Amino acid sequence: MTTTEQPAQEPRTEPSTLAGERESLEGWLDYHRATLALKCQGLDDEQLRQASAPPSELTLLGLVRHMADVERHWFRRILTGEDAAPLHWSDEDPDGDFHVTEDHTWDEAYATWQEEIGHARERAGGRSLDEVSAGRSRSGELFNLRWIYTHMIEEYARHNGHADLIRERVDGATGD
Repeated sequence: MTTTEQPAQEPRTEPSTLAGERESLEGWLDYHRATLALKCQGLDDEQLRQASAPPSELTLLGLVRHMADVERHWFRRILTGEDAAPLHWSDEDPDGDFHVTEDHTWDEAYATWQEEIGHARERAGGRSLDEVSAGRSRSGELFNLRWIYTHMIEEYARHNGHADLIRERVDGATGD
């Protein structure tokens, strides 16, 4: 089995302790994106599809697929109001992003995730943190970009905690 070969990624560094608001928000979001990639590094597809603690279906590959959909949802559907259909889930299978099979690979999941991160950066770039979203939540709420960044940091931080535990279960690796 071959391990995942990831393209060179930006270094995982914390934002400056003196950074302004936007630099801090974007820096922490990038830090957590890089953390999830780091948790997957060096594992093969079989290991990335390994459930953490059955009966849970949570896997590292599922987390990457999930975060691709989360990036797409918040930056494309909510922030800009695009009609961007979900990538990995549907009304019939709302947890489809987590339902990984032998057909799902790191190469595909990673490429899709990175593409959505690129779209997110493009859509958020140059906008004021106070800018209100074009799209709304299911309950009709609007969001400013500041809230979206904060939510995305929270989403990654929570799932990176899951990734820590999954990775330790898969091969014993621990650490940041």
